Amino acid sequence: MRRHLIRLLGLMALVLGLGAVGPAQAAPAAPDFRVIAFSNGTWDAAHIDFVKEADGWFARTAAAQNFSYTATTDWNLLADGGVDAYDVVLFLDDAPQNAAQRAGFERYMRNGGGWLGFHVSAFTTNAAGWNWYYNQFLGSGNFRSNTWGPTTALVRTENGSHPAAAGLPTTWTTSVSEWYSWSNNLRSNPSIKVLASVDPAGFPLGTDPNQSWYSGDYPLVWTNTQYRMLYANFGHNAMNYATDTRLSSTFASPSQNRLLLDGLRWLAGAGTAPPGPFPGDSWYTLTGEANGLCVDVRAAGTADGTPVQQYTCNGTRAQQFRLTPTSDGHTRIGVRTAPQQSVDVTDRSTADGAPLQLWAYGGGTNQQWLPVAEPSGRYHFVARHSGKCLATTGTSAVGAALVQRPCDGSPAQSFRPTATP
Repeated sequence: MRRHLIRLLGLMALVLGLGAVGPAQAAPAAPDFRVIAFSNGTWDAAHIDFVKEADGWFARTAAAQNFSYTATTDWNLLADGGVDAYDVVLFLDDAPQNAAQRAGFERYMRNGGGWLGFHVSAFTTNAAGWNWYYNQFLGSGNFRSNTWGPTTALVRTENGSHPAAAGLPTTWTTSVSEWYSWSNNLRSNPSIKVLASVDPAGFPLGTDPNQSWYSGDYPLVWTNTQYRMLYANFGHNAMNYATDTRLSSTFASPSQNRLLLDGLRWLAGAGTAPPGPFPGDSWYTLTGEANGLCVDVRAAGTADGTPVQQYTCNGTRAQQFRLTPTSDGHTRIGVRTAPQQSVDVTDRSTADGAPLQLWAYGGGTNQQWLPVAEPSGRYHFVARHSGKCLATTGTSAVGAALVQRPCDGSPAQSFRPTATP
C-alpha cells in the first residue's frame, strides 16, 4: 500500500509540474524581410569557398539585423513559385540553367521581387541564349575579360543618392576579388545606373601583367531601374589551390559590407540600415575589442591638435563621445570635454598610419566617420575622405595613438559603444 501511495503522489506531482506555467515569454520579433540564396557550390575552389563564407556571413548578419536568411541548392524553387514567400533572391555562384527555372525567375522579377547577384551570376559566353537576363536585365552581355590574380580594387561611388550607395564614402577599397568586364557598354543602356566603378587612381588592377587592367571604364556595381535588382562584381576569394585554403575574405571591407546591407534593405523595401543606435543627445564610450582599452583624448585636452589615443577605461569625460549625423550615414565624433571639437585625421592625410587628433569641426570629410555595424554589436568607423578605418596601432600600450588604416575586419578596428549618463 505504501509503495502504491508513493507512486500516486509522484504521478500527481508530475501532472502538476507539466501543468505549471512559467512567466510569459515575449514572442520573437517577425523578420523585417526574407532572403533566399541560391548556389551550386560545385565549380572552382574560390567560388565554392565564397559560397561557404557568404552563407555564414549572411546568416550572422540576418540574426543581428532582424531578417531571415535561407540557403538552398534547389534551383527548381524558382520554377514552381517556391521563392514567392521571399522578398529578395540571391544568386551566389550561378544562374538558372533550364527553361522552367528561367521563366520562374523572370516572372518573380517582373512581379516586383528583389534580386542581388554576385560575380559568376553574370558570367556567360552565350548571352543570346538567355537574352532577357544577360542583355536586358543585367545589361552586360558576354564576359569579355578578367583580372588576375585576385586583388582589392579602389572604387569610386557613383549615384550616391541611391539608397544602396548612400552610406558609402566617395572612394573606398573593396575586399579581394577577381574582376570581370563585359562586351556591352553599360553606360549606353538608359535603364542601367552604375553605383560604383574602378577609380582611375586604382590602376593597374591585377598582379599578372597579361591579365591586368591599366585604364578604362569598369563598372563594378549597378542596378537596372526597371527592376529591384543589384549586381556586385565581387565574390571570388583568393585561394591556395594546392591546399584548398582561403587566403582572403569577401567580407573584409566595411564599406562593401555596408553596401550589401543597405542594398538588401532597399531591395526588400525595408529602407536603409541606420548608421547605428546613436541618438544625437547621448554620449558613448568606445571600447576596443583588441585590448579592452577606451578611445580617449590625451590629458583631457581641448585644443586643436590634441592626440586621440587608447587608454585604460576610467569613465571620465575625455572618454565620452557624441556621434552627430552629417550626411549619407556619416557622423562627426565630438568629445564631451570639448563638444565643438571632432575626431580628425591629421592634415587630411590619406596615408596608412596617419594619426588622429582633435580639431574644430569645419565640415571636412576627414572629420566624418561612417559607423558600420558588425554582427557582434560592435562597430567599425570608416573615414569619409580616405575609406580607411579608425584603428589601434596593434599595441596594448596605454597612451598609444589611434590612427587610420585600411579596413581589414580585425579586432584592432572594432569598438563597442556604451551609452553613458
